[in-house]
Parts: sequence; structure tokens; C-alpha cells
Amino acid sequence: MKLETIAVHGGYRAGSSFRAVAVPIYQTSSFAFENSAHATDVFTLGESDDPAYTRTGNPTQGVLETRLAELEGGTAALALASGMAAVTYAIQAITRTGDNVIVTTVLYGSSHVYFADLLKEAGIEARFFDPGSPQEIARLADERTTAVFCETIGNPLGNIIDIAAFADRAHAAGIPLIVDNTVTSPALTRPLEFGADVVVHSLTKYLGGHGNSIGGAIIDGGTFPWRDYPDKFPGLNKPESCYGGIVFSEKFPDFPLALRARAVLLRSLGAPISPFNAFLILQGIETLPLRIERVCENTLAVAEYLRAHPSVEWVNYAGLPDSPYHGLAQKYAGGLPSGLLSFGIRGGYQAGAKFIDSLALFTHLVNIGDAKSLACHPASTTHSQLTEEQLRESGLTRDLVRLCVGIEHIDDLLADLEQALDSATAATSATATATTGKDS
Repeated sequence: MKLETIAVHGGYRAGSSFRAVAVPIYQTSSFAFENSAHATDVFTLGESDDPAYTRTGNPTQGVLETRLAELEGGTAALALASGMAAVTYAIQAITRTGDNVIVTTVLYGSSHVYFADLLKEAGIEARFFDPGSPQEIARLADERTTAVFCETIGNPLGNIIDIAAFADRAHAAGIPLIVDNTVTSPALTRPLEFGADVVVHSLTKYLGGHGNSIGGAIIDGGTFPWRDYPDKFPGLNKPESCYGGIVFSEKFPDFPLALRARAVLLRSLGAPISPFNAFLILQGIETLPLRIERVCENTLAVAEYLRAHPSVEWVNYAGLPDSPYHGLAQKYAGGLPSGLLSFGIRGGYQAGAKFIDSLALFTHLVNIGDAKSLACHPASTTHSQLTEEQLRESGLTRDLVRLCVGIEHIDDLLADLEQALDSATAATSATATATTGKDS
């Protein structure tokens, strides 16, 4: 099926569950067993994949997971409570104390903190590199490297990575490529088709699309040869004591990472997605292709408007022909690099703050991927935990304003930007005049 059809029908048919057309919400903590043999089969990962407890699986969640796997072209998916849970479990499923991971410097703020600080506390090193230099992977990798991690489009800079180049170098080093595909979504980019091995998502963003539910997901590509590296990935290649000694890469060769993340990490650590959130995200996915089309159309128009405005210093958007990422946008996103852009206003931080405070239609918050247009100042919000050095390494300047453009009418969006820019310019001019008067 085509992506537009999968978005509506993937994982569910109305012939089940009393012929309900909408996916039912199984709002229950537990599921009864048919008998003792059935219970044992479920709990030992036997022939039955029936649910036992909503912490590790739920039929509503199951539809979402099937749909996500089909959308990304993977073999299996695991839905979780948040995007950060997905990032954490994807890494923890294959990484131990003493290992290291190779990570791009340009990342969503919470992801950067996770890799730079929390992994360090667990005895795992994050080795950062410039996303424009995939050749660095070979230099940084060693026998204890377990993954390369990156974002398809970096948040908030809007940089695009060369997925195929990353994959080639990761595989040459015997390690998988894990790609956070949140900003593009499978409606624009399917990283597995370009050599990635695992995809993670914040379902809160474009897939959900309405700012009403937190969720995350891991999609296993089923392609990485885990069994070729038994010592590097013991969690997948050695007997699992809590499941009678099964070896995940042998018993579940098509999706060992996703299954271990569910059976070991989710079971013991928690962070399940709620059935109701899974249901709401499924509703959002149904309109994903339509929303993304309008979002990309609007974002290009906004980027062109901002670039021509005399109060704007610079604009980062790969849809613009002069962007250094324009070629990669053509290759990986069909020339439609989603709805996230960043820019700087003349007057720096103060002008940027006045601009954000003057917006009427754009909502000031830290989410992205909503049907509504959104704005924020990353250095004081999503990336405020980063040091000045980390901000510089991430390419973040304090004048940077991030916009995530929605599906409203473009005339209304441009009118709101116009009046906010006028307010910011007027405030900056007034401040400069007052300062000059004092100096004189």
C-alpha cells in the first residue's frame, strides 16, 4: 500500500472488535489468560504474542506499532511514553557500561543532555562530531562503539544529514545507524531506505500532529547483522536469563532490538504509552500526508518572506535554493524539508524576545510538529541546560528564533509575522535612541 493508505488503514481492519471502524481504546491494566499454559507461553515469549499487562503491550498500542512499522518500512515497532524514552531504550538495548556511542553535535536539547550528561553517569561515553563530517565516524569508532546517532533534520538548526554517507561509515565500523526522524516523519523521509538500521520518533510531533499527546517509538529496520558481532552486542547475542536463556538475535532475527527493548527494558523500567494517547496519535497519523503537504508549502512561503525582510539578519531553511542543505533536501525529502525553520532578527536577543512576545497567531511554546504554528527561543528554553561551549558546538546563537509552521492560511501567518517584526524593530529603535541620548 502507498503511504497515504497506510496512514489510514495500517494495522487495523473494521472486521474485528465488534466491527468498530475507529481503533478501540483498550483502557485496561491487564488481560485474562485462557489457562495456565497460555499464561506461561505469554510470559516466556513463546508462540503467543497476546498481551498480558498494558505496561508491556496493549491492543490499541499494537495497532499504532504496526502502522508505524509499515510507514517507516521496518519489521517491528515499540511505542513508548515519550520520544526521550524511545531514544533512551534504543541506546540502552545495545549499550553497556564501558561502551561509547558516536553522536552529532546538533541535537534536540533533551537528547543532548541525555548523551552528554546522563550517559556519562552510567559509564558510557558520547563522542560528538560535526554532522557535516561523516568521515569522523571512522576516526571515533572503536571496538566498544555500539551506535551512531543523529537526527534527519536537526532541531532547531534545520541542518540535514547525509543518511547514506552516515550508514556506509557506520556499517564499515560494524555499528548500526540510529536516526531520529521526528522532524521529517515518514511522510517526507524514510531513513531505513537509505541505510539506517533503527528509527526513533517523538510521536508528540508531526505523527500526532495536534499537540494533545506525548508518545515515542522505536522502529527496528531488521537489517543490521547483530549476530556478526556477538561480543559487541551481548544483550542481543547472549542468553537472556530472565527469559529462560533465549537469545534475541536467534529467536527474533527480524526485530531483536525492538523485542529486547519491550521484553527487558519496558517490562522492568516502565515508560509505556497510554492506550488513550496511542488512540489520539493514530487519529493524527490518518491526516499526516495532508498536513505535511500544507506545512511544507506554508514554511517555504514564510522562509522566503523572512529572507526578504529588512529586519531579518539570516534564515535557515533547506527549502531555500541558497541553503547549504538544499541538495540534501532534494535527495532525502523530495525538496520538502518539513516545517521547522530558524532565523535571527536585527537587534539580537532583545529584538527576538520582543518579536516572540508580539506574536498573536503563532503560539509561544516548545513543541514542534503541531497543526498550529509555533515559535520559541531555544537558547532560553529547549537548550537552556547547555553551556556556552555546547551552544557554540551546536551552532546555536542567542538571537536564534525557531518557528514551526502549521496549516493555517498563509496570508494570516505572514500578517502575524509582519506586525511582530514591526514591533521588534520599533522597540529596538527606541532602545537605540534612548541609549544614544544618554551617551550624548
